Amino acid sequence: MQAATETVKENPMRTVRLSKVTVHIAVGKSGEMLEKARKVLEDITGQKPCTRQAKRTLKDFGIREGEPIACLTTLRGERANVFLKRGLEAVSNSLKRSSFDENGNFAFGIKEHIEIPGTKYQPELGIFGMDIIGTLERPGFRVKRRRIRPSKIGKSHRVTQEDAVKFVAEKFGVQVKEA
Repeated sequence: MQAATETVKENPMRTVRLSKVTVHIAVGKSGEMLEKARKVLEDITGQKPCTRQAKRTLKDFGIREGEPIACLTTLRGERANVFLKRGLEAVSNSLKRSSFDENGNFAFGIKEHIEIPGTKYQPELGIFGMDIIGTLERPGFRVKRRRIRPSKIGKSHRVTQEDAVKFVAEKFGVQVKEA
């Protein structure tokens, strides 16, 4: 009798959570511009960024294979939540539905890093655009990444596009517009 009056609790393994936020600035060439972009990224995120190299040579753009052309940093935990809130404020808390993929990830771009609240313009560094990518997962996704006996995640346990849209709308107050 008592079980009938209690509300059914949601399975804690089905809750969606923010796994990581990746912040990426692509400069397109190595040297002074890349160092300035690294400094901007470090100031904004509070973490030291790593560089990424070009995968192939593009003569039209003057890029050689193996040349460092971009920098990125990965934020996890509370730092990721705080930065994502600031990043979403820069785009007026609205995202397009096309920003979400079928695996529960979403991405958006910011044209100028000074649009992020709390960021001051530094003339010696300049202005950079950036991509912010959020990755969502459920508890138990570790089995896919673990070193010993990695396993697949079942279809019903994966984060879908609908789950991701619902999570971002509830947790961060984002309006998702139809494209």
